[in-house]
Amino acid sequence: MNHNQIVERALIHIEDHLQQPLTVESVANAFNMSKYYFHRLFSAMMGCSLNQYILSRRLNASLALIQIQNSSLTDIAYHLGFGTQASFTRAFKRQYGVAPSSLKTGMATISPVPVPTVVNRPVKNINGDIVTDFTLTDFKETRISGIAFEVDLAHDDYKEKIRAHSEMLLSQIDETISGPCYVIYSNCQPDSPRFKVLFGIPSNIEIDKPYYFTVDVPRIFCARFNYRGDLLDIGDVLKSDYARFLKISRQETAETEIELIQAFDDVHHLDSNYHIYAPIKKLPTDSDV
Repeated sequence: MNHNQIVERALIHIEDHLQQPLTVESVANAFNMSKYYFHRLFSAMMGCSLNQYILSRRLNASLALIQIQNSSLTDIAYHLGFGTQASFTRAFKRQYGVAPSSLKTGMATISPVPVPTVVNRPVKNINGDIVTDFTLTDFKETRISGIAFEVDLAHDDYKEKIRAHSEMLLSQIDETISGPCYVIYSNCQPDSPRFKVLFGIPSNIEIDKPYYFTVDVPRIFCARFNYRGDLLDIGDVLKSDYARFLKISRQETAETEIELIQAFDDVHHLDSNYHIYAPIKKLPTDSDV
């Protein structure tokens, strides 16, 4: 099994054993792996520790149990291994922002979510830790023509917005055009989940419609990450892969208007291989001094 399959099977194993004691060691043993390597692999692939993930899935499982009228919160807490109702309630409020009793009374409604998918990301070992595989490289100066819009990564509909705008651009260009395309993210304001986005192709095309532009993206020094599968889990990349890379590799973000660039191999297939370019500061070399 490759690392992707190991983590996918671990998620199923966890879901099937939420009512039983679960530890890093017990889950790692189920796959005949070192608990230290497994935990580093799981954290790199899922963007959180194994214990954090198990807690979130137990709270997710509690949502359906709360709807059963003859199940007390104390019973649910013990059933899912929380020990006490108080510890269950505290954890529930931290994750969902409301007390579990509000679901009992019908004052709030929260739907369970399915087991998450595992983004297919190559990994590498750095300084004894595991991070998403990356290379340090230049994003070369490129002229890109496309359509501009805004997205809010705090809302799930950003994926649909990007897909819809990609279709709008494709409807304006010759069907014979093929090759790569880019999604360029520029932050609207500091520490905001709102981004200005340009979806475009590396061609100098003229489209006389609002919000269609041709821009020259400058040469930028970046960390490049490689992915396969669903295109638009960019929010997860920001929260996990990029943040973890900066911490472990001791790199710093560059002060540029562009926050991230997604590069797809094929403009007609946004579920194909893609890369993330994240601007970072280029450390000076002896020749620069």
